[in-house]
Amino acid sequence: MSQDVTLFITDRNGVKHEVLAPTDMNMNVMELIRSYELAEEGTLGVCGGMAMCASCQCYVLNDVLKTERNDDEKAMLADAYHVKDTSRLGCQIHISGDLEGLEIEIAPEQ
Repeated sequence: MSQDVTLFITDRNGVKHEVLAPTDMNMNVMELIRSYELAEEGTLGVCGGMAMCASCQCYVLNDVLKTERNDDEKAMLADAYHVKDTSRLGCQIHISGDLEGLEIEIAPEQ
């Protein structure tokens, strides 16, 4: 049985969106942002979700996300712009039931 979780995503214009994310489609946050068209086309997920460009960088605004950055994500963020302590790559945050209520803000373009 499929279950959706609710996420709150603030776009690059400062507008907060409440979106439903399916937990049964093996999606990540970058793909979710693209599917809702919350970033200008061609500016987010440039590498296709391979953790090689940081165009899907976002800031985690609450403590819902429990996973840590993996080594690829750490390496990419080390060379990215606008990085904060709460920065994550959206392509590395996989949609699951434990993300209910996650709040993120899409980082400015690189």
